Amino acid sequence: MYYTIGMDPWRHITSLSCAQIRELQNRKLQYFINGHVYPFSAHYRKLFDDHKINPRHIRTIEDLQQVPFSSKLDLVSKDNPQKSREFVLAPDQEKIRRSWPKTKLFGLAARSLLNGKESVQAALAREYRPVFMTFTTGTTSTPVPFTYSRYDLDNLNLSGCRMVKLFDIQPDERIMNIFPFAPHLAFWQVFFGAIEAGVFALSTGGGKVLGTEGNMSALLRIKPSMVLGVPSYVYHLVRFAQEKGHDLSFLKKIVLGAAKVTVPYKQKLAEMLAAQGARDARIFGTYGFTEARSAWAECPAENQVSSGYHLYPDKEILEVVDPQTGEVKGEGQDGELVYTPLDARASVVLRYRTGDFVKGGITYGACPYCGRATLRLSSDISRLSDTKDLQLSKVKGTLVNLNHFGSVLNDIAPVEEWQIEIRKRHNDPYEVDEVVVYIALKAGVSEEAVACMIKDQLIGATEITPNEIKFIPLPEMLKRLELETANKEKRILDLRPKG
Repeated sequence: MYYTIGMDPWRHITSLSCAQIRELQNRKLQYFINGHVYPFSAHYRKLFDDHKINPRHIRTIEDLQQVPFSSKLDLVSKDNPQKSREFVLAPDQEKIRRSWPKTKLFGLAARSLLNGKESVQAALAREYRPVFMTFTTGTTSTPVPFTYSRYDLDNLNLSGCRMVKLFDIQPDERIMNIFPFAPHLAFWQVFFGAIEAGVFALSTGGGKVLGTEGNMSALLRIKPSMVLGVPSYVYHLVRFAQEKGHDLSFLKKIVLGAAKVTVPYKQKLAEMLAAQGARDARIFGTYGFTEARSAWAECPAENQVSSGYHLYPDKEILEVVDPQTGEVKGEGQDGELVYTPLDARASVVLRYRTGDFVKGGITYGACPYCGRATLRLSSDISRLSDTKDLQLSKVKGTLVNLNHFGSVLNDIAPVEEWQIEIRKRHNDPYEVDEVVVYIALKAGVSEEAVACMIKDQLIGATEITPNEIKFIPLPEMLKRLELETANKEKRILDLRPKG
């Protein structure tokens, strides 16, 4: 089924009870597994057969636990570079005849009689044939492609449109998309979502395409009410405006994605915006990942809190599981996020372990800020492993979650920008590890006081004492971070010899 804005059942779904949502998901899950995944996915057909799983027995969310987890490791293979293609749904006439219900087959037959076989082939191609692709991102891992059919692009449009509604953007408002132009989800989610919602949007491609001056010139010219981008680059752009004395009073909403957004960061950015006239600007975090081909967002709330990400229960099932045992957790409990789509075509994964640890899990019931009765995912999310990025690493003999460096340094108010360098003493692979922290400070702040603060907080968060803290000018730091030349800023550099 292809949705338009008028047909989107979002308002109805956000008024359902928990029991009604569960019934909807059970019904869609059974149809999706039996009508699309098992008959058309080479990977999952083999997986079900190898584990003697009868797809007709997958009727509820609880039954889904019979299906083994999938992960990025299943999608990549040194021996088979085309491994990810096994996850792409590939129907043919024989598979369709064997698997689809008679009612749907009758519909295809009627369509063929009325409009010809070509119309049936065109409809199937629109639903299943891959026409678009994005890739997983990361600084150390092999990018993995995920394909979209036209059906999937309709869903991408729909999720983007739902976010625009969640942000309460009116048709006469303008938005500016400064996510990096790349085959990655964030840019395209905004691009397609704005078109679907009928809202004017300028997509600049970020610093790598127009540069900071070009983005600022565009910002001042179109005066958007909302800007969307990566937290570090949005912060950099707002700081640049502050240095130039530009008035940003037209900004009402800032939407951030592709990185964690903490409450202290929101407050820090809000203070900068207020100093430039945008006193009532609301700052929203978003969360998404390539494998979901969708993103979720916070609703309007004060910058001192997070509403959690509002989910689309008609489009996916999200589980929170114990990272060690795989046991499914209850409402509000911590664990690893596991994703299963309910309405996808082209590339499809089931019970996909995201590697993201959610503190606070999933909450049911009405949102206290917007009143929508839908599922909400806690925004306190960090990486469990290094499957997508540098996150877990042994430093000085201690296993460290490198996210914690960012959590500390982002929340220290006098710190403008930072970078971590992990290296071997004298560049000798047999020597001890060294951690060097590079800091660009706000003007008029004591370096000694901030150095003591950084050391104390890093020890508490990571049990690591930095070997050196170097204070450098902001322009030099911006070059080191490659904010305007790389798709992702260079925050943590592990320069230790590999092997």
